[in-house]
Amino acid sequence: MTKPLFTGVCTALVTPFLDGKVNYPMAKTLLKRQVDAGIKSVVVSGTTGESPTLSDQEKINLVRCCKEQAGEDCLIIAGTGSNSTAHTVELSKQAEDAGADALLIVAPYYNKATDDGLFAHYVTIAHNVSIPVILYNVPSRTGIDIPVSVYKRLCRIPNIIGVKEASGEISKVTRIKNACLSDFQIWTGNDDMTVPAMSLGASGVISVASNICPEQMVAMTSAALNDDFETAARIQKILQPLIDLLFSETNPIPVKEAMKCLGYDCGGYRLPLCKPSKENIERIKQFFL
Repeated sequence: MTKPLFTGVCTALVTPFLDGKVNYPMAKTLLKRQVDAGIKSVVVSGTTGESPTLSDQEKINLVRCCKEQAGEDCLIIAGTGSNSTAHTVELSKQAEDAGADALLIVAPYYNKATDDGLFAHYVTIAHNVSIPVILYNVPSRTGIDIPVSVYKRLCRIPNIIGVKEASGEISKVTRIKNACLSDFQIWTGNDDMTVPAMSLGASGVISVASNICPEQMVAMTSAALNDDFETAARIQKILQPLIDLLFSETNPIPVKEAMKCLGYDCGGYRLPLCKPSKENIERIKQFFL
């Protein structure tokens, strides 16, 4: 059986801005904090990293910047998906050249691809790169839910290694495990489902919350990986109020506000994202008092 690319927690890093531009020195600071906390893999330019409003060059620069900072201490997984197969292929090749260790490819949004279209999209991308490809299913954002039947076909492509499953449907973890090759990994994309998903065989979580509390997320997933689900569940319960707060508005709006409370000013947001409501700003501040 092939060793998983990573297990436990992978942080979906926020993208810090300064005067409207990507703040690369702060990105290095945030990454160092994650590595120091025991995080072994991060996603850059994913949903939490505001990928829709980053230019291709900014995405590649983030990959290069973070890989230079992390070296061999942390895997850098680049979010390079789009709703154009050709565009995704080109950006994925550039990310690989910039040092990305793997790719996170969101399902093509808006096009309403058929099952055959989804299969062809991912196969075309995988055949044009040599690094691992992780599928990313988040139907609440893309408008399409990758069916298990497509995973069953894609898991046989050698460098398609798994999926970030953010459908919020816990039974889908079991159905994927039953349908796919044993080497095909599942990482939940829902912080509040981490322990339940791991109890059903998921390898871990690609997490928003670990921007805030990486040590606790490492402890929780490590316990689950060691079959200590009593400890893992206890930590999950403790973290639930924070997780609820981080999703009180569209991600990554609350998490960037929370980072400020921890002393990491990651700047504002690019429209159409905007700052939280006054009520939620106050809730976030009160939480960290």
